Amino acid sequence: MKRIVYHKLVRDKIPEMIEKDGKSCVCSELSNEDYITMLDRKLNEELAEYQESKSMEELADLLEVMSAVAVARGSSLDEVETIRKKKKDMRGGFEKKILLESVIEQGN
Repeated sequence: MKRIVYHKLVRDKIPEMIEKDGKSCVCSELSNEDYITMLDRKLNEELAEYQESKSMEELADLLEVMSAVAVARGSSLDEVETIRKKKKDMRGGFEKKILLESVIEQGN
C-alpha cells in the first residue's frame, strides 16, 4: 500500500472524487485561522501554476481561490471588484501597456 502525503487545501469535492477512483484519503477540517493561512499558500500555488502554463484554466483556479480568500476575510469577490473598479477609475488600468523606466526629480 502506497501513501502519498499532500498536506494542502483542496476543493470540496476532491475527497469524494478520490474515493470514486477506488482510493481512500484522510482529511480534516481546518480552523478559521489555519484556513486563511492555507488559502494564502494556495494563492501562491495557483499563481505559480498560472505563471508556468499561462492557461485560462489556471487563471480561473486563481480567481476561485481569490474568491474564497475574500469570503474568509469577511468580504466578497463583488466587493473586491468594486475596489478594483474604483482604483481603475482613479489610477487607470493596464490597457496602454506603459512601462515606467525612470522618474527625474528636479533638485534644489
